[in-house]
Amino acid sequence: MFKKFWPYLLLVVVAIVLVVSNFWCSSCRNPIKVSSPLPNSAISSPLMVTGEARGNWYFEASFPIVLLDQAGKVLAQVPAQAQGEWMTSNFVPFTATLTFTLPPSGQTGTLILKKDNPSGLPANDASIAIPVKFK
Repeated sequence: MFKKFWPYLLLVVVAIVLVVSNFWCSSCRNPIKVSSPLPNSAISSPLMVTGEARGNWYFEASFPIVLLDQAGKVLAQVPAQAQGEWMTSNFVPFTATLTFTLPPSGQTGTLILKKDNPSGLPANDASIAIPVKFK
């Protein structure tokens, strides 16, 4: 009788493993959620950056944000500040305000949110890049 049902049992086990691994990996792939600005948004100064990041993205309740112009020149660099208890694996809201000299209208840039990495170890580096347009 087991021989008859083992393919179905195997299918159920594989399905459970996929569901569990997808749940775990989705939280690994998405350690940060940016509410504003959205990709390809037109931005100006001052720029308010908001969202949520998992607690391990922070160190001492902050992480760095950098705004680059299309040539890669740093226009602004500030720490995002946690708006709640950051010593958790859950999402914690953050805010940051960047003030910068506005490049010519229509140029593009990149907003980079970096996981704070006080160890300096490359294995602990992580970042996301959001393309932006200047008003």
